[in-house]
Amino acid sequence: MTDKMTDRQSPANLQYIPPEPVSAAARKGLALRQKFHRGGTMVGVARACDLKDRKPLSDEVMKRMAAFFARHNLDRRARNFGNDDDPSAGYVAWLMWGGDAGKTWVEGQRQSRQRRPVVARARPS
Repeated sequence: MTDKMTDRQSPANLQYIPPEPVSAAARKGLALRQKFHRGGTMVGVARACDLKDRKPLSDEVMKRMAAFFARHNLDRRARNFGNDDDPSAGYVAWLMWGGDAGKTWVEGQRQSRQRRPVVARARPS
């Protein structure tokens, strides 16, 4: 991440605080990655660090997380997915993005956001 703050990263847009179960999953994923030397990319490591530290996330990050879970849902079928003694790389990556708790949280946040009514703003005359 750069030092410059874009509009999407401005404090007004950082409105999603990861809940503790999401933080715990990311912390576990980082620990498994360190122990077994597999799973996740540098982007995944950065995401895991933000989740672990419960840093506020933007709409854009929430969209990326939703896309990750949609793309990697099939990884759950892999051998050793869920095995903490010999985890698959996909399991480690899944945890680094918040695991099942992260998937549930992101989906819930996105659904509640879609249900909010659109408020029309008055135009200045």
